[in-house]
Amino acid sequence: MSAQRSGIVLFDGECNLCSSLVQWLISHDPAARLTFASLQSNSGQHYLRSFGIPLDTDSFVMVSGGAARITSDAALHTGVILGGRFGVLARIGRLIPRPLRNAAYTVVASNRYKWFGKKDQCWIPTPALKARFLHD
Repeated sequence: MSAQRSGIVLFDGECNLCSSLVQWLISHDPAARLTFASLQSNSGQHYLRSFGIPLDTDSFVMVSGGAARITSDAALHTGVILGGRFGVLARIGRLIPRPLRNAAYTVVASNRYKWFGKKDQCWIPTPALKARFLHD
């Protein structure tokens, strides 16, 4: 893959919703601008430490441009990286005050295991997708 990477998505690898989101992002990112790592992986833990984010965080994290974004900021920045209609929607989403965005994010994040289930182990990408994931 020769495309330049634009961001690293750190996600909860035990969460069905999060794993489904990663698969959706991959399918909507044909230019391969995004790379992925689970929060539980050595790579994910490295990035959390590097940016002073608690190692037990369960938030979606976007690392891009030397910064780490969490919660709704991470989600919106991911849309900006994807570009096109997702970038437009992300920019519109930024018009919503951060406390309101994060409150909605927290409701979903707090209920994601109850609503979508939890895996016993992290999702393993197919051999064709392994290049999109950071290796420990």
